[in-house]
Amino acid sequence: MSEFFHKISTKISNASGKASAFILSVMVVVIWAAVGPIFNYSDTWQLVINTSTTVITFLMVFLIQNTQNRDSKSIHLKLDELIRAQKNASNAFMDLDSRTDQELVELEEHFAIMSSKVTGEKLERQQKREANEHKLHIFNKSKKMGIDKDGDGVKDSAKK
Repeated sequence: MSEFFHKISTKISNASGKASAFILSVMVVVIWAAVGPIFNYSDTWQLVINTSTTVITFLMVFLIQNTQNRDSKSIHLKLDELIRAQKNASNAFMDLDSRTDQELVELEEHFAIMSSKVTGEKLERQQKREANEHKLHIFNKSKKMGIDKDGDGVKDSAKK
């Protein structure tokens, strides 16, 4: 039964997501609206579209949910495999979808702290790099001006 539902839901989900399904739906509504005058816009005429759309929506909810569950599970399995295959990755992050909401919040906070540390370290490295570039610029400028041609930090005029 499950395999049958899987096959049917996959086919219907794929078909309902195409442009042709949208065009068909628009055509049905246009035809329904066009026959309104023939039926004098009766209650039965209105009931046909209301009932049809309600039943289709009700059934599509289950098909869409089934498709979403399957897609989500396959993505989680693929990510778990990527984590498992990486040498430096932590296996603690596999099967996160089975964790409680509180555990996920704690992990999120942990990553926020780790991210801020990394950001701080990057900023510190950038500042050091800029300071070194500034020192190098000053050194090169002083060499060009003949102040310290040999680069020992002592003015050449002071050595004479």
